[in-house]
Amino acid sequence: MIAIKRLDATEEALAVIDMISKEHGDLMFYQAGGCCEGTQPQCFEKGGFFPRTNDACIGTINGFEFWVDRDLFEYWKYAHFTLDVLDGFGPGGFSLETPYGKTFKVHYRLFTEEELQHLEPVRRND
Repeated sequence: MIAIKRLDATEEALAVIDMISKEHGDLMFYQAGGCCEGTQPQCFEKGGFFPRTNDACIGTINGFEFWVDRDLFEYWKYAHFTLDVLDGFGPGGFSLETPYGKTFKVHYRLFTEEELQHLEPVRRND
């Protein structure tokens, strides 16, 4: 059986990612567990943010890593993430889509019992 992905993106999000990567090069995503940036996914130039010890890389979008805060991942490890983008400004404004009047958002759904048995492994930051 094929491993079940933990992460996907909408066509709209992929179009914004393509636009940003043409300007900034390689990217990375990080979804924190709160504080000033909330739980909204942030997009940075690759290396522009350093995941903490034991944060989880749940997959890639167009080859760009998507990291999740270690505590947030423990809460959402049974859920599939779909990255989307909306018009507007999210909290914080540190993310690279902000100057375009866009903000990334994640839609969640719980994995089925069968999917849980075949999930792609996560990679932890050592």
